[in-house]
Amino acid sequence: MKFSDFSEYLEKLEATSSRLLLIEILSELLKKTPATEIEKIVYLIQGRIAPFFAPIEIGMAEKSVAASIAIAYGGSKEDATRLFNKLGDMGKVAFELAAGSKGSEITVSEVFEILTQIAGTSGAGTVEKRQNLLSSLLSKLDPISAKHLVRVPLGNTRLGIGDPTILDALATAKLGDKSNRKLLEGAYNRTSDLGLIAKTLWDKGLPGVERLEVRVGSPIRSELCERLPNAEKVIEKMSFDSPSTGSGQGAQDKVGVDVQLKYDGFRVQIHKEGQNVRMFSRNLEEMTHMFPELIKATLSQVKADTAILDTEALAYNPQSEEFLPFQETTKRRRKHGIEEAALKLPLKAFVFDILYKDGKQLLDEPLTKRMKILDGVIKEDDVLIRTKNQTVKDPKTLSLLLEDAISKGLEGLVVKRLESPYEAGGRNFNWVKLKRHSDGELSDTIDCVILGYISGRGKRTAFGAGALLVGVYDKTKDEFVSISRIGTGLTDEEWREIHKRADKIKLDHKPARVNSLIAPSVWIEPEIVIEVLADEITRSPLHTAGASTSSASGEKTPGFALRFPRLVSFRDKDKKAEDATSVEEIKQLYETQYSRQK
Repeated sequence: MKFSDFSEYLEKLEATSSRLLLIEILSELLKKTPATEIEKIVYLIQGRIAPFFAPIEIGMAEKSVAASIAIAYGGSKEDATRLFNKLGDMGKVAFELAAGSKGSEITVSEVFEILTQIAGTSGAGTVEKRQNLLSSLLSKLDPISAKHLVRVPLGNTRLGIGDPTILDALATAKLGDKSNRKLLEGAYNRTSDLGLIAKTLWDKGLPGVERLEVRVGSPIRSELCERLPNAEKVIEKMSFDSPSTGSGQGAQDKVGVDVQLKYDGFRVQIHKEGQNVRMFSRNLEEMTHMFPELIKATLSQVKADTAILDTEALAYNPQSEEFLPFQETTKRRRKHGIEEAALKLPLKAFVFDILYKDGKQLLDEPLTKRMKILDGVIKEDDVLIRTKNQTVKDPKTLSLLLEDAISKGLEGLVVKRLESPYEAGGRNFNWVKLKRHSDGELSDTIDCVILGYISGRGKRTAFGAGALLVGVYDKTKDEFVSISRIGTGLTDEEWREIHKRADKIKLDHKPARVNSLIAPSVWIEPEIVIEVLADEITRSPLHTAGASTSSASGEKTPGFALRFPRLVSFRDKDKKAEDATSVEEIKQLYETQYSRQK
């Protein structure tokens, strides 16, 4: 496929905010894509040249891209930079400076090959070599193609296309409709590689995709927790009756639930294959180089040739012998000064599940069996620590365990169904988090996505943002819906940081997959996740989270809104936008709050 033809489809995708139309345009593109290029097309749509977990980055900064554009079109780097400061989008800079260029017949595969060369460039003169490769490529492209190409090395395609939308388009293009999307999604959750899913579907059809299994070195999408308000609700919903062996016909015993402590760290999925260890975040980012102490511990403690472990890592203060809060733990996520940071903030990883061992994937095994396997895999030590768990059958015992966890400074408990499989990428009531209630406030924080900002007044004019428009994720519609405006809880420095980060992903139109009645001064790509605390959840006709209209009566149900929201922390380093709090979770929190008030 010619890259110019591919770029015309990208232009159409960028111009629409309708998810249904996105699927239609994308499936039309995919139908025309040959098997030899389908993998490359999918990665480029994601703004990548490899799956997210692969340690392959094109690695070009805005200044380098501006220099490449200047070289390609005979201008100066300073002129390109000034134009970028005016337009806020390097793609538009390339489009304007490439005006009149007719381009060539260069193909997607040829462009992909050059981008791969850029990513693989290293050693002396790397910056100049990359600039020359990119400028040479730009000189072969028409303005629209140049616009979309330069966004790839910057990691910002501005298309607003999520994984579910790509999966829907793949199913529609190859299988006729979206009815088998779930089967594609299951394979994606096991492999985390949309390019592999597409290539397998084109080459081997749906049966080939269904046969894709877990692979050591490719992260499994994490299973996530739902919420329940108290111990009584947990036992009522998650435990179930089984025939009793005692006296009395039809007697029943509660099977109970598995209970583990909930640590306030970040998720680390550890992959071991022989003497090779790799680690991934819940965002599929490779973090291996960041945690040398976990590599050493894995090689010495894990009694298996190959294994995949699900863990929660926390920073630990050796002097006070205490675990540190999340804000301290996140300081370990860095690219430089790693050895020094490991000495100051050593990590411990609590291992709470095993997903693969010695050639066999364990996702479909019940939790009880996985825990027994884990017992035989982790050699006790003080770095990798097998999470303690116990079976509980009654609310009173569960409440006492929660109080004990809180007294230790922990977040609470994670409760799991005993016979549940590991549902990669799932969020359901097989796993539930249980936290302490605080009178007058919500029982838990909410992870929101920044959708845009409203220009500041007075003192905040200097920051460029006076309030944030934030939303949550509607899983059923694969869209972000508004829930609040936040103007408090941020320091002056945090306002400046938000403005700086937001301007790199700002748009001149409402993003695709965003549903909001409120139009901020500046829209941004829904990427930045923040943790928010609020006094309560209310109903508001201004917001679209959970809003609906009855098909029978036409009566409108207003959306959910947050009362007195304030920012607690940034979470986008360990959470994707789609991992933000869902509308269904907001509904549960609202109902829990309402029942407590009664």
